[in-house]
Amino acid sequence: MTSNPADTRLWLALQAIPGLGNAKALKLVARCGIEQLFQLSTVELQSFNLNPIQINGICYPDWRAIDATMTWASENECAIICYGDETYPAILKEISTPPLVLFAQGNLALLTQPQIAVIGSRNATYYGRDKATDFARQLSQVGLVITSGLALGVDTCAHQGALQGSGETIAVLGSGLGNIYPKRNLGLAQEIKAQGLLLSEFLPNTPPLAKNFPRRNRIISGLSLGTLVIEASIKSGSLITAKYALEQNREVFALPGSVDNAQACGCHWLIKQGAKLVTELADIIDELQLIVSPPPVQLALLEEKNTGNTLPFPRLLDSVGFEATSIDLVVERSGEPVQQVQSQLLELELEGWIAQVPEGYVRLRRD
Repeated sequence: MTSNPADTRLWLALQAIPGLGNAKALKLVARCGIEQLFQLSTVELQSFNLNPIQINGICYPDWRAIDATMTWASENECAIICYGDETYPAILKEISTPPLVLFAQGNLALLTQPQIAVIGSRNATYYGRDKATDFARQLSQVGLVITSGLALGVDTCAHQGALQGSGETIAVLGSGLGNIYPKRNLGLAQEIKAQGLLLSEFLPNTPPLAKNFPRRNRIISGLSLGTLVIEASIKSGSLITAKYALEQNREVFALPGSVDNAQACGCHWLIKQGAKLVTELADIIDELQLIVSPPPVQLALLEEKNTGNTLPFPRLLDSVGFEATSIDLVVERSGEPVQQVQSQLLELELEGWIAQVPEGYVRLRRD
């Protein structure tokens, strides 16, 4: 809970006023103070151009519902962070419509640490899922908290990658913390709650309504120094998050993909609009100007390159793309006999150069 439960009740009451909007609500608080606002008369409130329903919401809050919310938070180890609290993240106050209230379960200290958003398609390819996991793991190992939206696809892989790394990740929900969505990620949410942080501006039992997700996205980008987009179609919600990031004066990064992959079109469009093209960890670190040490994965790859080791089966490896490549196409490209191709593909898979997917094989590493 917050340090002042009385103020928490008032902020919850302010959040519940229909159609008020966060920006206008904060202007009222800045003018009157949160306590004084709820002591004003109907006549005084009318001078603020409030409609009758909004005035009624200030004069007669639903204290029973508000106290029920506070009880739920207390029973479920959930902190209620209000805009006026010292624990409210300063970086989030910089956006145009910061949330009035945040519900949080887990490690609250992560809110004040440097964060990067890793987002992308719910229908990500193997390549997108692999890169999301890998980048999130490496970024977490150099001291960045990985922030994402708990959605299927790239978001899920981003959280999992962070858990494999430092374990520090924030999941911002488009529903209440008492109504985890998607249900398929309930186990992941429990892992994040134990090691990272679950966050939502919505009341605990709020369902995952479509209108909630753009609001969630502005928090994801608003908490972060930059946003990394990994696979997104042109109409993807990830582009909405990237748009918020640009409006919030944050950095936007995009991972390129195959020109034949519809899920990469959004990333290519972002790059054309000025987003930084990302192929490795250093592209992000250099842009953010963070002083960090190379992560173990990167050091291992550098040492491997410095040993002068040659690529295994280079001709065959060149025949496997970073997008799904059928075995027939690998045979055609390499010009090798089918039996030899199958044997060498197995060896490359065991050594971690490629992975088998339903459509064939994908390459995992560069030279």
